[in-house]
Amino acid sequence: MGKNKVVITGAPGTGKTSIIKGLENKGFHCFHEIIRDMTSKAKGEGLSEVFISNPLVFVDDAHQFNKDLLEGRTAHYLESLKTNVPISFFDRGIPDVLAYMDFFGQAYDKEFAKYCEDHRYDSVFIVPPWEEIYVSDNERLETYEEAEKIHHALMNTYSQYGYEPVEVPKDVVPERISFILETLKKM
Repeated sequence: MGKNKVVITGAPGTGKTSIIKGLENKGFHCFHEIIRDMTSKAKGEGLSEVFISNPLVFVDDAHQFNKDLLEGRTAHYLESLKTNVPISFFDRGIPDVLAYMDFFGQAYDKEFAKYCEDHRYDSVFIVPPWEEIYVSDNERLETYEEAEKIHHALMNTYSQYGYEPVEVPKDVVPERISFILETLKKM
């Protein structure tokens, strides 16, 4: 497989984080969603109530928040280049930031696009919305219909940057992981 950088992306509630955890349990090197790191930092600073739902709703500067996300995901990307592992999996990639900005109708400049152009992944897998497993809760306030729209925003953004996301079939986590690993062997 070589030294691959592989993104697992998808709308909220599609099972991508469960896939990442499953890959990690199999011994693969995985980078977790950076927004989780940002949330942990906020909790450490006593701001846990700020991150009850979509953090963009609660931040003073959404543009800076998204830039921080880009920089955090870029740091993961650069860290993956220094590892001695043949493959690194990412729970979301740099283009996800722009997809979400598009979804929320937020403008961004060429600097944001440059992050996507300068840091290329080898493969992108997208986990589609799956109504039967979708759960809305205190941390995931999007409706299923919004999740479908986010899915389309992700597909559009990754395609815009020259990726051909591979859709992961709706199945139990071990089968989804097998699909990803078998697909990577064929690439």
